[in-house]
Amino acid sequence: MLKNMSIRAKVTLWYTAALIAVVALTYFLVIFVSDEVLQKTIRDSLIETVEDNVDEIEYFESLEDVLLSGDVDHYMAYGDGYLEIDDDFLDSVNEVYTSLYDSDGTLLYGENPIARDARDLEFSDMRIQRVTVNGTLYYIFDRKLDGEGLDGLWLRGVVSETQGKTQMDDISRLSLIMLPVIVLFAVIGGYFVARRALRPIVRITEAASQISRGDDLKKRIDIGEGRDEVHLLAREFNGMFERLDASFETEQQFTLDVSHELRTPMSVILAQCDYILSEERDGEEYREALSVIERQGKKMSRLINDMLDFARLELKTDKYTKTEVDFTELVSSTSGDLSLIRERGIELTWEADPDITVTGNRELLTRLLVNLVSNAYRYGRDCGHIYVKLSDSKDFVSLSVEDDGVGISEDEQKKIFDRFYQTDKSRTDAGFGLGLSMVAEIANFHGGSVGVKSEEGVGSTFTFTMPK
Repeated sequence: MLKNMSIRAKVTLWYTAALIAVVALTYFLVIFVSDEVLQKTIRDSLIETVEDNVDEIEYFESLEDVLLSGDVDHYMAYGDGYLEIDDDFLDSVNEVYTSLYDSDGTLLYGENPIARDARDLEFSDMRIQRVTVNGTLYYIFDRKLDGEGLDGLWLRGVVSETQGKTQMDDISRLSLIMLPVIVLFAVIGGYFVARRALRPIVRITEAASQISRGDDLKKRIDIGEGRDEVHLLAREFNGMFERLDASFETEQQFTLDVSHELRTPMSVILAQCDYILSEERDGEEYREALSVIERQGKKMSRLINDMLDFARLELKTDKYTKTEVDFTELVSSTSGDLSLIRERGIELTWEADPDITVTGNRELLTRLLVNLVSNAYRYGRDCGHIYVKLSDSKDFVSLSVEDDGVGISEDEQKKIFDRFYQTDKSRTDAGFGLGLSMVAEIANFHGGSVGVKSEEGVGSTFTFTMPK
């Protein structure tokens, strides 16, 4: 059942159960703990009331000594003089009754609801005694008076435990009414809070569902501004959709580019086949047609091999293993071989710091250098110069290929590492536009990067860096 419930319902259910448990525990604590607290409060109130009344009794030797201040006090003869009892003495305070006794246990003044039942209870100064009358527990506190003329007088305070029970019953009834109401309002509030908090997730789900059902990868999740976990999740989803959209467009463009590059040689091959098979030809025509077919077939084979290499690099397959490579020897030997080309009179020179060793794939690093140098030959000026340099720093190895050729415009510098991009498609030796993109993939495979600095009409410098 819980598996079929929404997160909002699960959160509300758990919150409700936890709240009910807390409220129930609170109620039982009120019942069991408050009773003891109230009983202590009753005893404290008893002692406090009696102690306050101690100062309300004074002794005078004659009535002439009494200062009549206008208060309605009570006067009574005692011993050789008179007692003045304040007018508010013996008033019932929180159902605590105070009465005045002599040493023989005779009630002189005040009210004691259990005077008859407790007449045999001896006075005990400053101590609480207990007596049960008709099933009801009473607390009794005696206080011996001292001072001139007050010898033999006692104050006795009496309070029933029902005083606390009455208050406790009122608290219990109020708790039984208010606590469920509080739980109800808290659950309703929690439900709406959970719904509001989870509303962005519903929007995320709806947006993802719309993208899944259709082909619009440009749709984004809009839940407003925020820094909580849900807004972070939405931003991550939007970033993922952007990457998926970019990847989808790249793959579409890649498919179109591959189809375009393969269509031309395939069309040439088919045209040559139709031409040869249309009628009898002499041996020279057959050889010429087969040469064209071979040339176009090799072109298609190079393209297919390059694409397979791209796939292996992107998938991180184990075809290209990494070992310790003497980069100094690799750059020197490869540059020496490439310098023999001297295409269009271009001269290649190189410089390599000694004893540079890296962890990488020798075949791929060789291809990276060959592609960079081939690109420099292709776009270098006649009788120009190519300079290859390998240098070593504390943390990185840097390989640069500099030429003094036609250069690359600033706008094109951002695109030259894209697959099938060609800066000058009118050139017959422009290739497929895969050389520099392969360089970028090889650099990424080795945890490095490749960049270019170029100025039109001056030349270009391509730099590959990788960690040691």
